[in-house]
Amino acid sequence: MKFVLEVDMGDTAWEGNAARELGRILRYWGGNLQHYELKPGDGAAVSDSEYREVGSWSITASA
Repeated sequence: MKFVLEVDMGDTAWEGNAARELGRILRYWGGNLQHYELKPGDGAAVSDSEYREVGSWSITASA
């Protein structure tokens, strides 16, 4: 399996705060792991601290 996390930081108000914002995203995602089987096809949108969708994560089959 392959875990893919993509976060677009281009149009957000993260200037000077990117590390904090990415840390928050990773903590939030990590806290929700228990709700997923983590099998190919699982995934969800990723939101910043202002609840704007800035990316997604997914589990895919290995090539």
